[in-house]
Amino acid sequence: MEETVLEKEFLTLSPQAKIESWLQQKELDGILLRKRQNFSWITSGKANHIVNTSEYGIADLLILNDKKYCITVKMESRRIMEEELDGLGFELVQCEWYENPDELIKTLCEGKQIVADTSVFGLEDVSSELIALRSRLANEEVERYKWLCQKAATALESVCHEIEPGMSEFEIAALLSPKVIKDGINPQVILVATDERIYHYRHPIPTDKKLEQYAMIVICAEKWGLVANATRFVHFGELPELVKENKEKLAKIDITMNMATRPGARVNEVFQKGLEAYASAGYKDDWKLLHQGGLTGYASREYLANMNNNDVIFSNQAFAWNPAISGIKSEDTILVGENENQFLTHTGNWVYTTIWHDGVQYERPDVLIR
Repeated sequence: MEETVLEKEFLTLSPQAKIESWLQQKELDGILLRKRQNFSWITSGKANHIVNTSEYGIADLLILNDKKYCITVKMESRRIMEEELDGLGFELVQCEWYENPDELIKTLCEGKQIVADTSVFGLEDVSSELIALRSRLANEEVERYKWLCQKAATALESVCHEIEPGMSEFEIAALLSPKVIKDGINPQVILVATDERIYHYRHPIPTDKKLEQYAMIVICAEKWGLVANATRFVHFGELPELVKENKEKLAKIDITMNMATRPGARVNEVFQKGLEAYASAGYKDDWKLLHQGGLTGYASREYLANMNNNDVIFSNQAFAWNPAISGIKSEDTILVGENENQFLTHTGNWVYTTIWHDGVQYERPDVLIR
């Protein structure tokens, strides 16, 4: 993304100020925001959804150069205006629940140069440009993100200490969910695999399979629109030799990718270093069995990194890489810092393996042995 304001100023701007600056630069009259993530972003963490699995909410925001509108139906309007948009300067435009609010939006957009975060009404979809804008987290967003990542990782790790052989993967998922929901966190993704399923599937949803010795638990946890991502493993009894060997190999792939994710580097450069690390570990083609992660923030992945993505990496962006080889996977959420990267989902209360990389010692999550 080409910067339109000075670097330090950008990191202190509110999301609305960023949008206003971007609209001026593009010489546009306004933007229509329909997606949940953008509602949360532009309102500094508020929510507009009813259905938890929907990409879209029940209230749209139209931001013009001189006015800001919330368009919704009357059955939703009071709560949205009082609990989500109070004090944010949005003017309500509403209709009955049995009427179509799209007609109101079309009227408001008539004769103006309007873009949107989705393909609708023939408006230009600028969702990819919005990723670039919202992924540069402001300082107050970083503080919210740190809190979320610690809560999500702590919940995940506590479940690893609580599960017992004989539990089904469904039961394990059911243990994790309330630990985050109690803090107003939405468990956007919970993956669980046990025993042989860990070796067979890199993206496993929970099943009724019962835990014997080995479990992988994954969470993508959302609050304020931000998403924290982490994976942990627990094993009952001594680790198999393959896992002992591969967890050390994977830690090297992991730290290679995470430490290459620095301001000024390009995403495909990090991806290429990851491929080289896979080859050095003796698993040259395993990267093809699972996406390797990428930019995160207001989505579990804003995009999936690959060899063709030459986006420049900036400070205050968050990434979640998830390399995996046979029997083991690694995943944490990092914040790209001006001087160093920070593992936001590192709690310090887990078991860790020590990895040296470019003369620096790092701690990466190990398999919990019980």
